[in-house]
Amino acid sequence: MRGTLPPGSPDYVYLPFGVPPGTAEVHVSYRYDRPAVPAGTPGNALDIGLFDERGTELGGRGFRGWSGGARTEFFVRADDATPGYLPGPPRPGTWHVALGPYTVAPQGLTYEVTVTLTPGDPGRTPAPVYPPGRARGRGRDWYRGDCHLHSWHSDGRRTPAEIAALARAAGLDFINSSDHNTTSAHPHWAAAAGDDLLVMLGEEITTRNGHVLALGTDPGTFVDWRYRARDGRFGRFARRVREAGGLVVPAHPHATCVGCAWKFGFGEADAVEVWNGPYTPDDEVALAAWDARLVASVRQGRGWLPAMGDSDAHRDPDAVGLPQTVVLADDLTREAIQDGLRAGRSYVAESRAVTLDFGVTGPDGRRAGTGERLAVPDDTPVTVRLDVTGAPRCSVRLVTDQGVLFTGDPLPVSGAGTVEWRTTPAYAAYVRAEVRHEAAAGPLPGALAAFTNPVFLGRT
Repeated sequence: MRGTLPPGSPDYVYLPFGVPPGTAEVHVSYRYDRPAVPAGTPGNALDIGLFDERGTELGGRGFRGWSGGARTEFFVRADDATPGYLPGPPRPGTWHVALGPYTVAPQGLTYEVTVTLTPGDPGRTPAPVYPPGRARGRGRDWYRGDCHLHSWHSDGRRTPAEIAALARAAGLDFINSSDHNTTSAHPHWAAAAGDDLLVMLGEEITTRNGHVLALGTDPGTFVDWRYRARDGRFGRFARRVREAGGLVVPAHPHATCVGCAWKFGFGEADAVEVWNGPYTPDDEVALAAWDARLVASVRQGRGWLPAMGDSDAHRDPDAVGLPQTVVLADDLTREAIQDGLRAGRSYVAESRAVTLDFGVTGPDGRRAGTGERLAVPDDTPVTVRLDVTGAPRCSVRLVTDQGVLFTGDPLPVSGAGTVEWRTTPAYAAYVRAEVRHEAAAGPLPGALAAFTNPVFLGRT
């Protein structure tokens, strides 16, 4: 099948082909041209996926796999499939190759797709085995996790086993499977999980108007991605995530890659990924935007959105667990971790070496930690305290709805220290902590080593 897609083509183009009875395997390969383009002009990039005889309707009943631009060929059969694709018998009917012209050069994009059908006994599909929803925990405690990871089931280069080994080495207690637009990895995590590592299952729903994590959904839950913000369909699929027991978490909302910046708003979000991978200016913008939403939430008396941090690791040298979200949970289960994340009982750290103990105490001894409220009258003096370890020569900043109201001296080379600050709810509706490295140049703040979700002050 050959054709040319001009600039301005639809987001997805479907190529039909027939699968007769008695087909054992469907194999697809493709190629496309990459002409030279002027500097600053996107060239050709063509994604690919597969839908079976159940059709291409939004919702994904016929979905059989997606590899984006990570592979030039793939196969599906009853007992096996290329990573990114779902095994199952090649049932007879009209199937479709789905093409996604991610970017198209001014000259257009010329493609050739080859479908090879192998006859034979379709065979049987083994029942999938998924990782358990519980690992050996420590009761109510702080648990470290990385909820944005890519395996070779999308555009990553690591197997689930390799990712799990790196997660253990990074001191993580939980991770979340989040391959782009496919759930094919879900059964392959069972062997990688264990009593010491909780593996939650999900997807990075990768639309043309931003990416969003489906965090901790029921095994095998597929969430469609083929829509834009102007279509008004995101709410339907956010509900799909929640109905499957997951959280909706917009990822890297201010990333600059094509289609990465978040355009759907935050009304359907349960949390937001503020820090993604090694700290960059994109993350600084995301942090400032998140803080602005905190200010608006306290001034308008509405709910707030907790922050997270994840590595988005794909391949070497991407570090799993840089950063990591540290969450206070009742146990090491999917539901308990999600409860802690949803409530904002968490902070984000660059590694296992960094630990924070942050809270606000009133004159009567009552204390509130991250995600909680210390309900005292507006004129009541309260004490904000942060204990830090693992952050040598870093500085602490305390941020409120009025801005940065405290900046401490650099911590000693031991990386451990304590900061205390006195305020009142009238002066600070919330307070959160940032631990930053030394500034690289000029007056700009240094990169984050850690930051907390807020503690809210005053009566609601």
